[in-house]
Amino acid sequence: MPAPADDVVMPHGNIASHLSLRAAENPDGRAVVAWERGRWRSRTFAQLDAESDALARGFTRLGVRRGMRVVVMAPPSPDFFAAVSALLKLGAVLVLVDPGLGRRSVLRCLESIAAEAFVGVSAAHLARVFFPRPFRTVRILATIGPKIPGSGPTLQGLHDPGPFVIAPTAPDDPAAILFTSGVTGLPKGAVFTHGNLQAQVEVLRRTYGIAPGEVDLSTFAPFALFAPALGVTSVIPDMDTGAPARADPVKLAHAIFTQGCTTMFGSPALLDKLSRWAQKTDVRFNTLERVICAGAPVRFDILDRMAGRLRLGAQVFTPYGATEALPVTNVGSDEVLAETAARTLQGHGICVGRPVDGVDVRVVPLTDGPIDRWSDELVLPAGAIGEIVVRGPVVSRSYWGSEETNRLAKIRAGGDVLHRMGDVGYFDDRGRLWICGRKDERVRTASGDLFPLAVEPIFDQHPAVRRTALVGVKPGGSHIPVLVVEKEPEARIRPDVLAAELLALGERHDASRDVRHVLVYPGTFPVDARHEAKIQRAVLASWAAKRLDGRRG
Repeated sequence: MPAPADDVVMPHGNIASHLSLRAAENPDGRAVVAWERGRWRSRTFAQLDAESDALARGFTRLGVRRGMRVVVMAPPSPDFFAAVSALLKLGAVLVLVDPGLGRRSVLRCLESIAAEAFVGVSAAHLARVFFPRPFRTVRILATIGPKIPGSGPTLQGLHDPGPFVIAPTAPDDPAAILFTSGVTGLPKGAVFTHGNLQAQVEVLRRTYGIAPGEVDLSTFAPFALFAPALGVTSVIPDMDTGAPARADPVKLAHAIFTQGCTTMFGSPALLDKLSRWAQKTDVRFNTLERVICAGAPVRFDILDRMAGRLRLGAQVFTPYGATEALPVTNVGSDEVLAETAARTLQGHGICVGRPVDGVDVRVVPLTDGPIDRWSDELVLPAGAIGEIVVRGPVVSRSYWGSEETNRLAKIRAGGDVLHRMGDVGYFDDRGRLWICGRKDERVRTASGDLFPLAVEPIFDQHPAVRRTALVGVKPGGSHIPVLVVEKEPEARIRPDVLAAELLALGERHDASRDVRHVLVYPGTFPVDARHEAKIQRAVLASWAAKRLDGRRG
């Protein structure tokens, strides 16, 4: 693997400058490779740079201006990469809304943005026709792919060949608005500046040693912001990136082998399916230098299976972070499987590693209200459980259009801002961060708080269990802790027998001893649409409450 390049200073601070730099350094290098119409098609860095220049000129002629909010709704493709790079080059604010969030959430996100321009595939334009209210501020339209009446010019129609002078943006100028998954509430639009994106590129490069010339299997659309900047080839496999759990492992393996992928990012759901298939067929991914998995905590069986399919020395890394701040910490499968997993199975939470370079991570007392001003006196000592707060150049400083949300999630520290992650955790005596679950999902019992990621791994080790969810049912004042279970599909065990065995298992550990109710869920858990891995515990809590009421009746 080539050595990482030295830090690159962007001309004018615009994140899109990286593409032009890569085109000058490695014009014939592959920038994007996509499976289209039954074959692999590619664009070089020089071609992508020239195409995005032509589109930037075309968008400018269409009326797109610096600072204008532009919604882009399209799956990953070479055209998507070119459009995103063009909009960033001219200084527009890119707004990415994941259709997988669900119709209601998507429409709310769009309405909150009040965008002036909309670029999307024909299906997205049809949605605009049927649901016009969120688009009432849009006055500029363009189409990726085939157009429909009233969808504006296609990208091909916008091409205006010739060089484009990249907009000179400052580090604090907004570059993109990215929406959270909304699992524990409505999706929120995190505002990222050009400085934020540049910092993320550098942290990813330093943390994982990603070097120009590497090949990335791209299974998550927002990585389009990073791949050209890192100088890596982005391989877009034959899959629906909005449904990672349903990806075909044969097609993923085909992409890895034929394109020589050295790195990949995947959600836990995607790695689960890929690793099960690879283990069953005895396939090894010897070209992969690393696998990065994020979006939700990764079960140890997934981590073990996927790591076992890699060559000696390669690891699965599980960074901790959020839409608003990524990465925050990092840990590899070697350390997890050899050391920290044993403590997790005893009820101590999940180790997510040490803070990455340049990110300051602290733990403060739990409170549901705002923290208006930062003080070092808030910091809890190692071992004490509290809310995780972070600051650093990779951290988004604000949400779009919601001062109340900002007040609850951000802490002012002079001219700086700390972000409250909304997660509960603690540091051990070796400087490693352990997470115990979402603050809003803690179960508040009469004898104290129970935290999902401290309790659930204890029960997840039962061979008949695929995963569990600790939820609180609140008939009166305190919550009643209930363990909801998703069985392994092939498990042949009666629900009552499984419940009894799990209760006996829980009795062995302090963290799980207060769980007295176990319910087996009929089917697979409801999960987030983006990664198909974050459990929707609020839905399960409502289901569990009805089941308990039925038992009492």
